[in-house]
Amino acid sequence: MKENKLRLLAFIPAAIVLITVVISSILIPKSFIGVSTKINDFILDKFSGILSLTAFLSLISCFIAYFSKIGNIRIGGENAKPMFSRLKSFYITLCTTIAAGIVFWGTVEPSYHLAYPPASLNIEPFSKEAIKFTIETMFMHWTFNPYAIYTLPTIVFALVYFNMKKPFSVLSQFSFSKIENKDWLFQIVDAICLLSLSAGIISSFMTVTINIGGAVSSITKIKSGELLWAAILIIMFLFFTLSSISGLAKGINLLSNFNMIIYFIILAFVILFGPFSYSLNASIESFGGYLSNFFDRSLMTGTIFEDPWSKSWTTFYWSNWIAWAPISACFLGRLAYGHRVKDVILYTFIYPSIFSIVWITFFSGYSIYLQINNEIDAIGLINSGNIDLIPYIVLNHLPLGNILVPFFLIIVFISFVTSANSMTNVMAALSSTGITPDNQEAKMSYKLFWGISITIITYVMLKYTNIDGIKMFSNLGGFPAMFFQIFTFINLMIIIANKHKDKYKDIF
Repeated sequence: MKENKLRLLAFIPAAIVLITVVISSILIPKSFIGVSTKINDFILDKFSGILSLTAFLSLISCFIAYFSKIGNIRIGGENAKPMFSRLKSFYITLCTTIAAGIVFWGTVEPSYHLAYPPASLNIEPFSKEAIKFTIETMFMHWTFNPYAIYTLPTIVFALVYFNMKKPFSVLSQFSFSKIENKDWLFQIVDAICLLSLSAGIISSFMTVTINIGGAVSSITKIKSGELLWAAILIIMFLFFTLSSISGLAKGINLLSNFNMIIYFIILAFVILFGPFSYSLNASIESFGGYLSNFFDRSLMTGTIFEDPWSKSWTTFYWSNWIAWAPISACFLGRLAYGHRVKDVILYTFIYPSIFSIVWITFFSGYSIYLQINNEIDAIGLINSGNIDLIPYIVLNHLPLGNILVPFFLIIVFISFVTSANSMTNVMAALSSTGITPDNQEAKMSYKLFWGISITIITYVMLKYTNIDGIKMFSNLGGFPAMFFQIFTFINLMIIIANKHKDKYKDIF
């Protein structure tokens, strides 16, 4: 077994930038926010269309790979045995990717779209058209597109890492040129990806902190604010650090299995006691609209009509998931060992998307039903800056809602702990030498560095930017990762075409 040592070119540049960001965010927070905002605005103005196209290409690639000749290729070779079943792999994928996000935005986002639909579509707020648009948009933002963004780099990384024996590096996902012996290039690319993922995690960390703050406030009447956020961040940091000690497989498997049980309990309550017929029928009708308008909405940038809606929402989501994708693939790719490519696409792309459709149908549908029947005032909460309370006000309208709220708090907490555990494991591994299929754990000190830095920046961003900072850091993280995602798509097409038979002989 090789000794774990720092990969200096991967770790030091990323560490210097992150430490600089930490110091700047503490000492000159307003200037730091100002510079970050300008960079964010530049990305949105110049690259929102490319981000949308990248998400679209990711979706297309999943279908191409499933029905192509690589679909039956087994990750790791024909004799490889899976670490987890397809069902458990689905649980882990769901809990380590967008699950924490859909739990929060599943009730909050519909309220925004009902009240503030895109001006360019001439939809009257709170109208029947606004309801249909809202559900269609939830399907677009939370089902097939985001999981495709994760699935594309996952299957490419798994193939080149386990079958071709390429290095444990993000660059392996798109090594279609003769760069195998240039370790310095692998490390530089990994450094960029470490920074990109850091921004994505900060954005998600902010979302989860606000969400948990709302839960605590709902249960205890403690005002959600800076002190509560600080306490939540410290507790979450301690939990995902401690779960890392148990190792990648054991810790993640335990957390995700427990989390899925709670997901199903809450879903069952909403289905049984919510407006079942309304939610189901409205979602079926809206799903047809989602399919009919899929190409227009997926590639919508708002440039022609000068409408900022898509940059505030669709581009924000694509950026966030693209920021996570290259490094998430290094984690999800390890779960793929022993599975066929088709199996990986099923449990990473199809199954989670179906779960999200069900969640949106009943959970978002219930939120919309309460809003249009004036049983909750989500818009008032949004305008007063109390969006963190919306999920819990929705839950409290159900029988035994006061009991469901703590359960909801648990899935938000565990979803993020599971996700943060997996990502800090991978970030530490990318910072380290000696990572192989047989030795997948890096030193705890590397995990602590990334965890502490991200936690500090998250608190500063929450304090000075609140919800706007979530979207800003998504865009900052998604921009460099966008190019990696495009290169990975190109590499997948080259592998499928098999134009370089000698290069890809270990796959075929």
